Amino acid sequence: MAQNHDNSLQQHDKHPVGQPIYHPAHPIIEDHHNHSVYEELLCHLPYAIFSVAFGLIVLSCLQFVTSGMSGQVSIPHKAAKALFHSFHFLHLIFAATGTVLMFLRFSTNKFLALIVGTLAPAVFCLLSDVVLPYLGGRLLGVPMHLHICFISEYQNVLPFLIIGIINGFAMSKHAPSNLAFYSIGSHFIHILVSSMASLLYLVSHGFVHWQSQMGIIFLFLLIAVLVPCTLSDVVVPMLFARSKGARGNEKHPA
Repeated sequence: MAQNHDNSLQQHDKHPVGQPIYHPAHPIIEDHHNHSVYEELLCHLPYAIFSVAFGLIVLSCLQFVTSGMSGQVSIPHKAAKALFHSFHFLHLIFAATGTVLMFLRFSTNKFLALIVGTLAPAVFCLLSDVVLPYLGGRLLGVPMHLHICFISEYQNVLPFLIIGIINGFAMSKHAPSNLAFYSIGSHFIHILVSSMASLLYLVSHGFVHWQSQMGIIFLFLLIAVLVPCTLSDVVVPMLFARSKGARGNEKHPA
C-alpha cells in the first residue's frame, strides 16, 4: 500500500501544475472560452480569407479545364449544379459535427445537443450556401434562381446531417487534448467547403460570368461564409450550452 501511494505521488509530481488530469469517466467541461461575438469573428477571419481565396482558385481551375474541353467560356451548368450539391451536402457534415462538438465542451445535456446540432447547421448552411449568395447575386443585378435543397431534396440532406451529428457525439468522447486539433482542422475544412458551395451556387444558379466581378464576390463571400459558419460552429452552441437549462446537467471533474 505504501509503495502504491509513493508511485501515485511520483506520477502526480510529473504532471504540470494547474493542468487537470483527464479521465474518461470524468469528462472535463472547458469553461474558459469567454470571447465575444466580435472576437470570435476576428479570430476566424483568417480562416475565411484563405478558404474563400482557395475556393476561387479551385473554381478558376475548373473553369479553365472545362472551357478547354467544351469550348465554353463558363463552367457547364449541369457540372456546376452537381458540384454545388456535393459541397452543400458535405458542408452539413462539418457544420453538424462542429456544432455538437462545441456544445458538448460546455454541457453534457445530450438531448439539447441533439436539438442544437440539428437546427443550427440546417439554418446556417442554408443561409451561407443559398440565401446569401442568392441575395448577393440579386444585389449585383443578376437574375438568380432560388433553390432550397432542404425542401426539394430532403432525402439527400437528412443522411448527411444525421451522420454529422453522430460524428460530433463520437468525437466528443476523445481525449480533450485532441479536441483543439479537431476543432481547428474541422473548422478550416468547414469554411473551405462552405465557400465552395457558395461559389458554385452563384455559378449554377445564374451568376455565369462571375470573373468580371471577382473582387466584389470575394468581399461578399467573406461575409456570407464567415458569419454563418462562426455562429454555427462556436457562438450558438456555446450560448445554448451555457444556458440555465443546459448547466443543470453539467459534469465537473472529480
